[in-house]
Amino acid sequence: MTDETIAKSSHRHHWRRDLVEVAALFAAVAIADSVADTVVHGPDGPVLLWASAGALLATAGFHTWWSRRRGHAPPAATPPAAAPDAATPAARPGGATTLWRMRTTVRDEPGSLAALGLALADLGVDILSLQTHPLGDGTVDELLLRAPATLSPTELTRAAAEGGGRDTWLERADAHDLVDVPTRVLHLATRTALDAAELPLALRRLLGRCTIRSIPAAGSGAAGGSVPSVPDEGVWEGTVMRLRDPSGGAITIDRPYLPFTPTEFARARALVELDARLGPRAVRPGDVLTLPEGGEITVRRAGTGDLDAAREMHERCSPATLSQRYHGPVGDTDRYLHHLLSPRFGRTLAAYTTSGRLVALGHLLWDGDETEVALLVEDAWQRRGVGGELLRRLVTMAAEAGCASVYAVTTASNTGVVAAMRALELPLDYQVEEGTLVITARLAARPPAAPARSTTVRRATGG
Repeated sequence: MTDETIAKSSHRHHWRRDLVEVAALFAAVAIADSVADTVVHGPDGPVLLWASAGALLATAGFHTWWSRRRGHAPPAATPPAAAPDAATPAARPGGATTLWRMRTTVRDEPGSLAALGLALADLGVDILSLQTHPLGDGTVDELLLRAPATLSPTELTRAAAEGGGRDTWLERADAHDLVDVPTRVLHLATRTALDAAELPLALRRLLGRCTIRSIPAAGSGAAGGSVPSVPDEGVWEGTVMRLRDPSGGAITIDRPYLPFTPTEFARARALVELDARLGPRAVRPGDVLTLPEGGEITVRRAGTGDLDAAREMHERCSPATLSQRYHGPVGDTDRYLHHLLSPRFGRTLAAYTTSGRLVALGHLLWDGDETEVALLVEDAWQRRGVGGELLRRLVTMAAEAGCASVYAVTTASNTGVVAAMRALELPLDYQVEEGTLVITARLAARPPAAPARSTTVRRATGG
């Protein structure tokens, strides 16, 4: 419809309305004249007119009084909004909260994430961060949640199901999980680039609670047998990943409680490729320690390059010392020394004299989800504080790697290891089984790392 048509229609309706109003006015005048004529010429005409006027005045006065009374009255209350349930966590702002990591699978369609967020919001849950892992039949959403401390895991899982989530997995989180994923991955890549021994730890931090095993290459002299065939691009089978180890052999990552996603597989493979491109890295210089008796030793990281010196030290150790360390007769040293000195299986500290003689080894071994510490000190250097110094440094390294505890396997007669563990001043658990003593130290309350009071430390200037 054009503007001209609208204008003509409005004009036509305007004069029709005027005609209706004029006709109504004439009709009202005619009716008023008839009524007035009837009343005036009637026997009680004036009385009726005065009574009508009084009734109209009374009605007007009552209306004015009622309007003023309502004007001074308080405004009518609006219908109250639906009050939240007293049991709803959102009704208690400022209460204690808990961090959770949730992983759930939702449909790959618009609005699925919004439905999940609304279901969690109804319980007062705040989504702090979100990662998405696309799959063929949906999307895995990994969320970092801040929830009221009163909420149970069952309630959170039920809310996720109401929001369209399935196969929901939930575990407690901590402040370290607040770091966004790109920052965490860059940090892990930097640590891997600086130290070849960081790769297993970087993979564990990247993938969460999982078991990482390094299988040495066949013919390396290490225990472990043959290596399963792993293609260059690796293998991913649900809860298991297999990747080629750049140093030879294979790396197996197992997480039975939660399947891996294609995104996690790609990240793990990228870290392994980074380690392969960088190749062997130089060992950091050690510290020169002055012992209470005046002698000096150098403590530094050890690797497979220290294999010959480790063999010679084993030959100088007594059978009793070797038996306490390895819990039985010692056979071919090459069978296990290559394994112990490999950075893929843990970290090793070596103590050298000023003449270049290896006198002690301390091992921090990644044993699945647990961490073992082990010491071997040459007989002539025992009871001089060397083993205790190595143990303190190993425990510090374990704490920096995020380990919750370390354990040592020995015998009750090995008083040196027992005394060194007690000197850590950490909570200890003792377990004795068939003559074997397992001492576990919990690292949550570890004291600040510091050298022993009787030992002077300075940085080595070389090697």
